[in-house]
Amino acid sequence: MANSNRYNSTSKGWIWLMGSLILLAVLAAAASLYYQYKHLSHGAHSATKQELEKVKSVKKAKETYDVIVVGTDPEGLAAAVSAARNGLNTLLVDGRNREMLGGLMTLGGLNTIDMNYMPKVNPLGKEEVFNKGFFSEWYNRIEGDSFDVNTAANVFNQLVSAEKNIDILLHTQKIEPVLGPATSGSVPVQGAVLTLADGSKQTVRAGAVIDATQDADFAAAAGVPFTFGREDLGDPKSRMAVTLVFKLKNVTSEIWDKMAKRLNNDNSDGTGVNEVSVWGYGEMSSYPPVNKERAKMRGLNMGRQNDNTALVNSLQIFNVDTFDPKSVQEAIDIANKELPNVVAYMKQTFPEFAGVELDGTASELYVRETRHIQGEYRLNIVDVCTNGDQWDRIGFGSYPVDIQRTSPTDNGNVVCDPTQYAIPFRSIVPLKVDGLLVASKAASYDTLPHGSARVIPNGMAVGQAAGTAAKLAQLEKLTFRQMSASKEAIAKLQEQLNAQGMEIKPIELKPEPFMEHKAYEGLKTALMLGLASGAYSNNFLLDEAANPKRMVNLVSGAKKMKSDAWIGDVSQAIVNLQNADKIPLTLEQASYTITQALGLKATSTEAQSKLVENKLLTETTVKLIADKQKLTNADTYLLIKDLKVGVTGKP
Repeated sequence: MANSNRYNSTSKGWIWLMGSLILLAVLAAAASLYYQYKHLSHGAHSATKQELEKVKSVKKAKETYDVIVVGTDPEGLAAAVSAARNGLNTLLVDGRNREMLGGLMTLGGLNTIDMNYMPKVNPLGKEEVFNKGFFSEWYNRIEGDSFDVNTAANVFNQLVSAEKNIDILLHTQKIEPVLGPATSGSVPVQGAVLTLADGSKQTVRAGAVIDATQDADFAAAAGVPFTFGREDLGDPKSRMAVTLVFKLKNVTSEIWDKMAKRLNNDNSDGTGVNEVSVWGYGEMSSYPPVNKERAKMRGLNMGRQNDNTALVNSLQIFNVDTFDPKSVQEAIDIANKELPNVVAYMKQTFPEFAGVELDGTASELYVRETRHIQGEYRLNIVDVCTNGDQWDRIGFGSYPVDIQRTSPTDNGNVVCDPTQYAIPFRSIVPLKVDGLLVASKAASYDTLPHGSARVIPNGMAVGQAAGTAAKLAQLEKLTFRQMSASKEAIAKLQEQLNAQGMEIKPIELKPEPFMEHKAYEGLKTALMLGLASGAYSNNFLLDEAANPKRMVNLVSGAKKMKSDAWIGDVSQAIVNLQNADKIPLTLEQASYTITQALGLKATSTEAQSKLVENKLLTETTVKLIADKQKLTNADTYLLIKDLKVGVTGKP
């Protein structure tokens, strides 16, 4: 029995040991699986930086191609690969004296991606992206939502060079459109005249051209109409700041861990650290710039590289004419004077940065906003904030509408945070010019939705769609304009994109709460005029009490609808009021504010009748205002809606 007991005890011990080993193996396998799933096929952060591969450029293009893609930013690379994979003989040409592919993401140093994530999270915690297809193919081969520039450039180069149908031509001095005779009010693009590196010129014919330049340079040269900056909001001289990305060295794993300890334990919204990205340090906005009129810091957005360096997108420069080389150089000079002080301020303010040093800057400016072309459809802010679908959808966005500063005194703005909205094919089909698609952040988006639609995943989705559309137009013998009006042709395009892994399917979402508010029509007007913001919560404070001073600001901001109608002095509406920012706003006072702005002669008691008489206020709106003595923000938006219709004749 004793031997039997000892045997049983030993047997149980072995069973326990084997079970423990099996459990440990299972846990290790699960951890490995989780890690692989978390990073998909990403290389993740590495201590070894890749050698930069040389891009093989032809010395001269062929005489004809099926399609010419202008620009080697990510959108252009997606368009070229897509066109080539669809069987089109493709010329990818760039005119910015670049040695590597990737443009803004590589030469511009913008190595952190503004992602479009799906709203639901899978059980392992991995966020899925909306933008499948070419974007995900590239994204799954880099380190993560921030990446090493060499890795990104090499993956771009590998994806492009793998396509036998693509010729790459770099170092062209100029790329000019070849235009045919106008028909039915449109001018066809028939190719491009290239000024080569040696100064010689070559005319290249093509069935289609895709403009993937950051600023729609080719489209503008071809005569495509556009607005500039915030022109559609009545402010053509204003546009978002540019940035010169800078590099920090000595950003070791220990420093990264210290940043994570600070920011991941921070109770503030919008801060954090993952393996490759840092977002936070909002205190940097307090940095006192040397050039107070032209420079301003924001919180740090840092992307990790594979050599203990990090690229930082934070220093904003204002009033830069990015089409003027002298102005561009001036901006770079301003940044270079600021950056030693910026880094010194970082080191003084945050102990974890004590050992970091400035290690240079990107070779190109990060330019957020210039031209917005006019296309067959102009994506607007209501489309984005309401998660709007489009029958001709070619991609999806979900990034917050992030409007960066336009001046040092401006704080920027987040208009709303959409769950999912569609980008229409019509927005890449320009007016007045045929045979051309614009696949970049300069596509047909109003300035406000551009704050979301401009992000790289959107652009690469649009680029892939453009390349596929070029093939479909050839097969169907349709112009892009004809295609943009054909539900049958667009259905074929979407079917092909789905087959390529894009997942272009209709949006099925419940309406946002603000869409069911009685003043929704008024809110839509306020959004279109840039007068309402819901921030990340999409809370437009519709039922919050309004006040006379806020009404003055609102009506003053509404001047952009038709500035020559504002012949009065709106500030006179509250000149005799005390505590105008604290007392309730009455319908009488709100009406008086509008008459003062328009220069209509009326006392405060006569103002409402005067507005009704001049068809600037409707009885429908008056009835919707529940408390005439205490108006809400929603009520004031309804008043602005009526004012817009009355002044412009348009809703």
